[in-house]
Amino acid sequence: MSALPLGHLSSLVTAALSFSLAAGAGQAGAIPVAAAQAPAAPAGTALVQGRAAATANPLYAAGVLPSVACPAGSIKAGSAASYKAFMTRVARCLGLAWGIQFGKAGLDFTPPELRFATSRVSSPCGKWPAGAGGYYCSSDRTIYIGLTRAVLKNPYGPNHAQFMAHEYAHHVQQLAGILPYYGRAVWRAGTSARLALSRRLELQADCLASAFLRGAAGDLEVTPEHWEAMLEWTARNGHKSWPKNDHGRGSSQAYWMERGFERGAPRACNTFTAPRRVVD
Repeated sequence: MSALPLGHLSSLVTAALSFSLAAGAGQAGAIPVAAAQAPAAPAGTALVQGRAAATANPLYAAGVLPSVACPAGSIKAGSAASYKAFMTRVARCLGLAWGIQFGKAGLDFTPPELRFATSRVSSPCGKWPAGAGGYYCSSDRTIYIGLTRAVLKNPYGPNHAQFMAHEYAHHVQQLAGILPYYGRAVWRAGTSARLALSRRLELQADCLASAFLRGAAGDLEVTPEHWEAMLEWTARNGHKSWPKNDHGRGSSQAYWMERGFERGAPRACNTFTAPRRVVD
């Protein structure tokens, strides 16, 4: 098996969220990421508000994220069309899995849009975050993915699938009320508390992404050997693109990735009640 391409593990290229408003320009056309029909949601579950949205969300009580068939195919090195097709298929698999999970929790679900960009475009959330290979904008509920030469040189699907699953997890946080709570909390917080909240948000996205990969590992060719290599690489390097420590140390990223993959349930990803030592 080939060595992991160091520039493209999801924990390194996953995006920070921006909450400032600015005009967007220059992005490619949006691709609606359709979700397959999910079971009807049980009636009576209201969207949790405030801090409880992060600490006691209904998603945490909805059980294991369902396994889904995800024949995303492979990526041809250097091919933008191949990369876009792969990432779009993975996003559709994510929509199926999370649509079912939201149905179990009694919450409404709509998939995000997906935009691929060949330059660092702005969005309604502001400028492209520094150090990020892509990002999720809550204002237009869109995942922005960069089409750079470095990305297209790397055909290793599991890395890109983890990256997509992480950005999709931010959409999950938005729909579940976690991201709106975070946005209000960081507005009131000082610098240290703001960074701590950011780490909890990003590490939860790492965990939720890995919970999805657990159920689609076979189709996405996430072998035990490659998964262990991804964890080891992340523990050593995952923090290096985030000098402000707003995404957590590499060891913390690897901890939450492993926890999500092993348990496969959002309950295991409740970073907002976790002790500080595992979210630093």
